[in-house]
This record gives sequence, structure tokens and C-alpha cells, in this order.
Amino acid sequence: MKKLTFILIIALWAGVSSASAQCCDSKVAELTDAGAALLEQASEKGVKAYYFHATRRCVTCQAVEKVTKEALKEHYGDQVTFLSIDREKDSENPLLKKYKVSGQTLLVVSGDEVRNLTNDAFLNARTNPDKFKAKLKSTIDSMK
Repeated sequence: MKKLTFILIIALWAGVSSASAQCCDSKVAELTDAGAALLEQASEKGVKAYYFHATRRCVTCQAVEKVTKEALKEHYGDQVTFLSIDREKDSENPLLKKYKVSGQTLLVVSGDEVRNLTNDAFLNARTNPDKFKAKLKSTIDSMK
């Protein structure tokens, strides 16, 4: 009985954790800006979306970035700034410290207001991108 309970607990834990972080098998080389310019950009007015990720990314991680970019372009053109930041390659990026980021994270920022859409992004970017795009749009619209 104890063995069966243990197996069920492990199976449940694996299912929950895989829904929020199905990462990270593929390699992506991407350079980002760093330093004072980023902090200056972060303090500028307007809505910004920051996607913090690891160097190695799975299909879901890549989908979060792709769908976010698509939604921003579709709904806002160039009005919303998007920045993809590799936490490992750019570990000294001041935005990591400012927003206390330690894992895959999607933030929408307007001034001092910060909304974390990581869970919505990882649950829906691959399987229901329209639902995620709608959530991203409603979040940004409420921040303007």
C-alpha cells in the first residue's frame, strides 16, 4: 500500500510540474542587450514584455516566445516592446535582479506595475495559443 501511495504521489507531482515547466531540451543561441541601457528602457513609459529563459529550451519554451511575439505584433504593432533574455548567457542582466527572476518567466511591465503571465503562457502557448493571446491582450489593455 505504501508503495502504491508513493507511486501515485510521484505521478501526480510529475503531472503538475510538467504542466508549468516542460523544459528544456533544445539549444538556442541568442544574444541580448544588457546593463544600464536595459534599466533605462525598463523605466521608460509604455508597456513592455520580458521573457526570461534558459539557454537550453524545449518546444514549450520556444512556443511561449513565438506566440508572445505574434500576439504583440498582431495587436500592438511596435507599441509594446518585447525582449527575450537568456538568464544563463546574460546572468548579469540588471532586469534579473530588478524583477527577482530565477526561472522561465514572462512578465508584462508598465511603469511600476508588473504582471506575471508565466503560468498562462506555459499552460497555453502550445496547446491553446488563442487563449494565451487573449489573456496577454486583456492584461496589456488593462495596463494602458
